Parts: sequence; C-alpha cells; structure tokens
Amino acid sequence: MKKYILGGILYLIGACVVAQTQSVKGPDGLLEVQIKMDGGKVWYGIAYEGAVFLEPSPLGLKTSIGNFSDSLTYVAHSNRSIDEHYEMDRGKVSHIHYQANELTCQFINTKGDTLNTIFRVSNHDVAFSYKVMTAGEATNLLVTGEATGFDLPDDAKTYLSPQALPMTGWMNTKPSYEEEYTFDEPLGTASKYGVGYTFPALFKIGDKGWALISETGVDSKYVGARLGEGSPTGLYPLEFPQAGENNSIGGTFAAMALPAQTPWRTITVGKNLKPIVESTVAFDVVKPLYEASQSYEMGRSTWSWIVWQDQSINYDDQIKFIDLAAAMDFEFVLIDNYWDNNIGRARMEDLVKYASSKGVGVLLWYNSNGWWNNAPQGPQDCMNSAPARKNEMEWLQSIGVKGLKVDFFGGDKQETMKLYEDILSDANDYGLVITFHGCTLPRGWERMYPNFVTSEAVLASENLIFNQYHTDKQAYNATVLPFIRNAVGAMDFAPVFFNKRLAKDPKNQGNHRKTTDAFEVATSVLYFSPVQHFGITPNNLFEQPAYVLDFMREVPTTWDETVLISGAIGQHVVMARRKGENWYIVAVNGEKTEKDIMVELPMLADQEVNFLFDKEDRTAGLKEMTINKNGKVKLKLLPEGGAVIYPK
Repeated sequence: MKKYILGGILYLIGACVVAQTQSVKGPDGLLEVQIKMDGGKVWYGIAYEGAVFLEPSPLGLKTSIGNFSDSLTYVAHSNRSIDEHYEMDRGKVSHIHYQANELTCQFINTKGDTLNTIFRVSNHDVAFSYKVMTAGEATNLLVTGEATGFDLPDDAKTYLSPQALPMTGWMNTKPSYEEEYTFDEPLGTASKYGVGYTFPALFKIGDKGWALISETGVDSKYVGARLGEGSPTGLYPLEFPQAGENNSIGGTFAAMALPAQTPWRTITVGKNLKPIVESTVAFDVVKPLYEASQSYEMGRSTWSWIVWQDQSINYDDQIKFIDLAAAMDFEFVLIDNYWDNNIGRARMEDLVKYASSKGVGVLLWYNSNGWWNNAPQGPQDCMNSAPARKNEMEWLQSIGVKGLKVDFFGGDKQETMKLYEDILSDANDYGLVITFHGCTLPRGWERMYPNFVTSEAVLASENLIFNQYHTDKQAYNATVLPFIRNAVGAMDFAPVFFNKRLAKDPKNQGNHRKTTDAFEVATSVLYFSPVQHFGITPNNLFEQPAYVLDFMREVPTTWDETVLISGAIGQHVVMARRKGENWYIVAVNGEKTEKDIMVELPMLADQEVNFLFDKEDRTAGLKEMTINKNGKVKLKLLPEGGAVIYPK
C-alpha cells in the first residue's frame, strides 16, 4: 500500500507510485490543499493546522469529448496570489478584502484534451473549479457527470438537508430545498428520500472543528449539483439533477461552449462555527454578470398572506397592509398569489398608486409557470417565455411596481437555471428586483445579478402557519439555519410574528406561537435577507409597546459587518451585525429551558445601549444599560426566548 501524507497525517491510498503532488496554502499558512495524482486519477485533500478535514477525494469530469476522470497525465502547474477588494450593497458584509493563493494543475487525457483543476485557498475557504480545453476541433461539450467527491474523516457527523424526489410535495412542486436538517447523524446515514442531500452541507469533524460544503457561480451554463448518498467511510459524491425534475423537461447534463469552466465548489473550515457564519467565499470567486440598470432599494415589507393567507388577497385587505407598511415606515408591501383574479389588473394599478402616495413600493407574486407543476395560483404564463415576460414587465414598470416574487421552480437542471437567469436579466431591463420562492439555493447570485434580492430555499415561516409541529420547532430551527443555509446566501425565511396564534383571528384560530416577543424581534437581525418580509399584522400596532415598533421601523436589512459572537447548533446563537457605526446584537435560545449566557462584545465596551429583553410574561421589556469596559454582558434568556442590544 502506498503512503500518502496530508497535513502530517499518514494515509494508505494505493499500490502504485505517485506521479505528482502539489500543494497550496492560505495566506496565513494554516489551511492547506494537496493535489495528488495516482494511477491516472487526481485526488485532493484538505488539512487545517495539520488536522485532516477532508481525506483524499476524487476529482474529474465526464464529458462528450472525453473522459477526464481517469487515465490522465500530469503536464504542469502554476501559482498566483489574489488580492482583491469589492463592494456588496446587498450583503452581510459591505466591503470585502479577498486574499487567496491559487494553484492550477494541468492534466491531459488520452486524446490530448486538457483539464485544469483550479484551487483557491484563503484563510478558511477552499474553492475549486475545472476548466476544459480541447486539442481537437470541437467548439462545445456536454458535461454528463463529475467524479468530484468529498471524503470526510470517519469521525465526522452530519447536519444535512435531504434532496426531495422530483414532482413530489404539494402540487408536484418539489424539489424546492424545503426539508429538515439532520442533527449529529453518522456518516453514511441514508437520506430521507434516498437521493442524497442539498447544498450547503455541514459536517462536524470530530473534535477538530467544522466544514461547510457548498457551491457558487452556477448560472445558465451549468446545472445545480448536490451531494449523493454518502458511504459509511465518509465519501459523498457530487451528483447532477434527477431526470424527473421539472416534469422531466430538459436534460440532466450541462451543455457548454469550449473552453468551458465549471462553477466553484467551496469548503469552509474552522475550529468553531465562526468562520462558517462569516465566510464570503460564495461571492469571492464570482463576478457581476451585468450592470444594474438603476440603483435598487432594499428594505422591509409587510405581507398579508403569511398570516392572513389566501383570503387576504383582496383590495380592502391590501389597503390595510399598505397602511401598515406606511405606519411602520417600511419600504414595501408584498401582494401574493391570486391577485390577478381577486383584485384584477385595473384595480392593481389603483393599489400601486395608493401605495406610492403612502411612500410604499409594491412587490407582486408570480407563478414561475405552469407545465412543470400543478400549482393553480396565478398569475401564470407570464414568466416562462421571453415575449410574455417582457410584455408583463413592461406593464409592471409602467404602473410603478418595484419587484417580483416568483414561485414554484422545482429543479436544478440547466434549463431551470437558465430560467432563473432570464427572469433576472429581463427584470433588470425594466428596473425590477427579484425574489425567488419554491426554488433552488442562490449560488453567489447577490453578486452575480445586481437585481437579485433573496431566495427562500429553506423550510420557511409559512410552515409555522401550516403545522403546529413546525411552530413547536421554531426556536430550535433558529439555532440551525444561521450556521448552514443562511451562511452561504440571502434567505427569505420571513421572520417576526407577534400574534400569539398565527391566524387572522389570533384569539380563536391558528397555531400557537411558543417563542417570546424578544425572540421574534431578534430574528429580524439573526436572519439575513436584503428585503425582509415580516409577519406582523395591523393589530400589532395596538398590541406592541412603542419601543418594539420603533425598533422594527429602524432595523436595517443590509449590513456592513457580521460577527458570530457565540453559538451552538440546537442550543443558542448570539449574532452581531453592524450598519455604519451602529452595532445590533441579538441572541436566541433554541431550547425549552431558561439559560444565562455570558458574551463578550468588545465593539460595545464602555458604551450606553438599549437592551430589549424577555419579561416573565414573555413580552419584551426595554431598559438602558452601560456595557462595562471589558465588553462582557450576561444575557438571561427565557425558554425559546431572546434578547436584542442596539444603539440608543
């Protein structure tokens, strides 16, 4: 057996002689990737501070012009350093300084075609991509699959969301990234539906730390990928979409022009969860695909449907939620499904004018459209073809609509990725922002598409209304999502509910909310989305104290800096976000027992702040306090409670 060294750890990976080994480290020298060739195959491994985070894992592509997964020959390699600054106006961080070291290894297959493996390594992030060039006359290729895999150490545990089967769920709208996460499951545990897991995927690497695996840079030129079923020894292969997705429309492969470069797969590692929450790798390795046609506004929105449901999509109720948005100084109101039938286009023009007179922008819901699912809601057949889409968007622009929420996609095929891109690109021409629901994970899209706002791609707050089971798990889930789904991109969870029961008549109907009011306020900062669709209702104006409403009137939705203060999955999270010079610190308790948490807030040392806390009756209290010189604060959180520290 051959010996393989990675980060000081000895492995046995085969019997033949190693042809070439190359390595690259992050700028601080702690994170290392090794690329090794063995018997015509290429492998990579990752170590952090000498500890193995990813064992030797396969690389390669299978394409129509040749096989790039075995029988390869090493040719050459090159290195370069990357030092870039860029700005994001819709991110968890506004100014990013990206420093990384890049290693490109060149291999040829038996036909003389070239595969480049490109690895970029920063202090906590690894990103890699393939680039294919041909020695022949071909101008295009099909990527039919990848040999790419991720081999976790044997003692790793999983926090994964299972991939759904195609054409399942409500009205055949899945897969839509709306499944529950595993918790501390062993490697190789079979997924719920037997077809693997969606990105992002979190692993606890024994007592060494954590690794989050995902991908970024997916656009109309590729498919969205996932992890396949893992083996008991920890190897998770990368898989392409299922054939039945989107009602079997389109292929499961990627068709590309040559030379062809794939999206980036990313692995973020750390001794704790802090580097994972604060990572910007999803945006570091992508570029904007077009210029913004105008300056787009982000902000907060009311939304009748989330609590009042379908029956609220009528003219009179929408007036109430426009008035609520105006009273709360919110930027938007979202008007959901069935508005085309229940309100009509002529009266919608009147609603948009009324909202404009109140200083409120209107966002409208659309079905992504139709033949790939059985969802009955309209408007339909307005977003699925270029002529219909442009005609609709021209009308929307003419009446002053600010943006769209487009729903029910149900797949990751290249054809579906092209639909996402077409909607975004056309909407930019008409000055419209886009939110996606019932959809795939956003893969770097905040930077790639200047009018992309946010995506659901999570078991979101609508489930609190649908099922008491999810309401009972609301606090627990708030200590899971910030470490996985929301770590890689904007997440339209739609937080903040003040009704004790989640219905239009909260005295007599609806699921029972278990969280405290301070917890709910905290989620406005805990969950990141450049437009936040809040679950508040008109009656809350008369039920909540002025200081709670005033906080909601002022809370930002985009941030200059994000810092994880402390957290443990399933237990608690303390998150800090900065807007300008102002820090907002929020804490949530995911458990049903009271707890005291001591936190260090050096950014607030010796400052006077407002402190929103849990009162014994589970409403939110407010007091002023001075943070001591060492920045330490003790937070008392009721069961499923929360706290907020914010500027005076």
